[in-house]
Amino acid sequence: MNDLSIKGNWNEIKGKLKQKYSDLTDDDLAFTEGKEDELLGRLQKKLGKTKDEVKKIIAEI
Repeated sequence: MNDLSIKGNWNEIKGKLKQKYSDLTDDDLAFTEGKEDELLGRLQKKLGKTKDEVKKIIAEI
Protein backbone atom coordinates (compact mmCIF):
# COMPACT_ATOMS: atom_id res chain seq x y z
CA MET A 1 0.00 0.00 0.00
CA ASN A 2 2.95 2.34 0.44
CA ASP A 3 3.04 2.84 -3.31
CA LEU A 4 -0.45 4.32 -3.03
CA SER A 5 0.84 6.87 -0.52
CA ILE A 6 -2.34 6.75 1.51
CA LYS A 7 -0.64 7.90 4.69
CA GLY A 8 -0.66 11.62 3.96
CA ASN A 9 -3.89 11.80 1.98
CA TRP A 10 -5.97 9.24 3.82
CA ASN A 11 -8.65 11.64 5.10
CA GLU A 12 -9.27 12.90 1.57
CA ILE A 13 -9.27 9.39 0.11
CA LYS A 14 -11.56 8.16 2.88
CA GLY A 15 -14.09 10.90 2.12
CA LYS A 16 -14.10 10.10 -1.58
CA LEU A 17 -14.51 6.36 -0.91
CA LYS A 18 -17.48 7.08 1.36
CA GLN A 19 -19.04 9.21 -1.40
CA LYS A 20 -18.53 6.51 -4.02
CA TYR A 21 -19.47 3.58 -1.75
CA SER A 22 -22.07 4.90 0.67
CA ASP A 23 -22.24 1.64 2.63
CA LEU A 24 -18.65 2.09 3.90
CA THR A 25 -18.34 3.23 7.51
CA ASP A 26 -15.55 4.94 9.43
CA ASP A 27 -14.76 1.56 11.01
CA ASP A 28 -14.36 0.02 7.54
CA LEU A 29 -11.97 2.81 6.58
CA ALA A 30 -9.96 2.97 9.80
CA PHE A 31 -6.29 3.13 8.80
CA THR A 32 -3.48 2.38 11.19
CA GLU A 33 0.08 2.59 9.97
CA GLY A 34 1.48 -0.90 9.45
CA LYS A 35 -1.97 -2.47 9.12
CA GLU A 36 -2.57 -1.85 5.43
CA ASP A 37 -3.45 -5.51 4.79
CA GLU A 38 -6.14 -5.37 7.47
CA LEU A 39 -7.65 -2.29 5.81
CA LEU A 40 -7.55 -3.96 2.40
CA GLY A 41 -9.20 -7.07 3.85
CA ARG A 42 -12.07 -5.05 5.34
CA LEU A 43 -12.60 -3.21 2.05
CA GLN A 44 -12.42 -6.44 0.05
CA LYS A 45 -15.09 -8.02 2.21
CA LYS A 46 -17.36 -4.97 2.23
CA LEU A 47 -17.06 -4.19 -1.49
CA GLY A 48 -16.84 -7.77 -2.78
CA LYS A 49 -13.70 -6.97 -4.77
CA THR A 50 -10.23 -8.49 -5.00
CA LYS A 51 -7.21 -6.99 -3.29
CA ASP A 52 -5.90 -5.70 -6.62
CA GLU A 53 -9.28 -4.15 -7.46
CA VAL A 54 -9.38 -2.38 -4.09
CA LYS A 55 -5.81 -1.07 -4.61
CA LYS A 56 -6.79 0.17 -8.06
CA ILE A 57 -9.88 1.97 -6.68
CA ILE A 58 -7.76 3.72 -4.05
CA ALA A 59 -5.03 4.59 -6.56
CA GLU A 60 -7.56 6.16 -8.94
CA ILE A 61 -8.97 8.50 -6.30
